[in-house]
Amino acid sequence: MGKAKQTLNLPGQGTLLGHAIGQARVLSGCVSVVAGARYPLIRYRTAKAPSRWVYCADWQYGMSASLAAGVRSLSASAHGVFLLVGDQPLLAEEGLLRLRQGVMTAPDKVWAADYGQRVGVPAWIPRRLWPEVLRLQGDAGAGRLLNQIDVCRVEIAGVELDADTPARWRQIKQMLAEQA
Repeated sequence: MGKAKQTLNLPGQGTLLGHAIGQARVLSGCVSVVAGARYPLIRYRTAKAPSRWVYCADWQYGMSASLAAGVRSLSASAHGVFLLVGDQPLLAEEGLLRLRQGVMTAPDKVWAADYGQRVGVPAWIPRRLWPEVLRLQGDAGAGRLLNQIDVCRVEIAGVELDADTPARWRQIKQMLAEQA
């Protein structure tokens, strides 16, 4: 995107990251945001505060470094972790609620958004799989692990559209304006 996309403004909804924090609160009252590149800028331009900011000093090594920083920051009493990314503003709340309900009924299972031929985030990864998450390297997100194991799939409308390019961002803003 050429800039800190987390600070992009959604029509009438604050920043992209602030919106993602709201989505995460549907899943849990305790929301950590892992940030690395442009950390101070992202933190201070996001009005909606998470429960905790986690700085990823190794951000240049890709998503795996952010995942590791996030997992390592969690309490020893945590049973698992919900994973979301900050650039999927069209996620349907009903789908997030289904994900949360699934985890509440079977927290020992892995839960992930259904993308058709694959699964991905949002997802729930129980503690027993954290060692595998910590072994990921490079720009590999949790999707690599999630697609190698048995998961409970959850339909969440909006997962297919993330703000990874300026064209996609324009498309998302237009869709949000039409929903308003």
